[in-house]
Amino acid sequence: MTFQSYSRARRLGAALGRVKNGSAVGRTAYEVGYESLSGFQEAFRRYFGDPPTNLERATLAYVDRVVTPLGPMLVAATDEALCLLEFVDRRMLPRQVERIRRRMGVVFTPGRNEVIAHAEREIEAYFQGRLEWFTVPIEMSGSDFQRAVWNELLAIPTGETRSYADIAAAVGRPTAVRAVGTANGANALAIVIPCHRVIGADGRLAGYGGGLWRKQRLLDLEREGVEGLRTVTP
Repeated sequence: MTFQSYSRARRLGAALGRVKNGSAVGRTAYEVGYESLSGFQEAFRRYFGDPPTNLERATLAYVDRVVTPLGPMLVAATDEALCLLEFVDRRMLPRQVERIRRRMGVVFTPGRNEVIAHAEREIEAYFQGRLEWFTVPIEMSGSDFQRAVWNELLAIPTGETRSYADIAAAVGRPTAVRAVGTANGANALAIVIPCHRVIGADGRLAGYGGGLWRKQRLLDLEREGVEGLRTVTP
């Protein structure tokens, strides 16, 4: 996205926020810098796919970037919960964004909110070895089976791993090892929902959308960091 496109997207996102808060469409158009109502409505329709009046009840998901030692990550959150955290070079990212948009009925717009700020603080602490459990509120957008798998991932302590078979047994589907792998790959909240802690039954690394090198680095970081966290006297 060019700087001009980004600025336009932020302006339209701000406009949608005003419309949702009760501001008239015509007034909003001029307040955000459009010289004509028709030009504003056309730009809005091109970006969001609907005119402003059709999105008055839509939920906004703000999108920003978080810089980490393993590369930049795309982060998105409503005012209630984090719904996306993924490395920007993941090939599945566009598909994840579309799935979240469809399942949650959200409208993505560039910007920040307190949930994103909360996530950013915890990600920084995590990479510094100062965080064992995330507390940022999350929205798990998936099927019942996927959410069951993701909840099991959340229960894996920092510094430990489980096999795909372990997770399948934990969700009551011991033969669904391959389905567990698919659910792992559909996780849209990297690191926070620690799919990197799931490894092969033989101990080998497998199946990480962010790249196996990142999976190894995350596991190394956690094994080194958790020893320090657990030896510190409160």
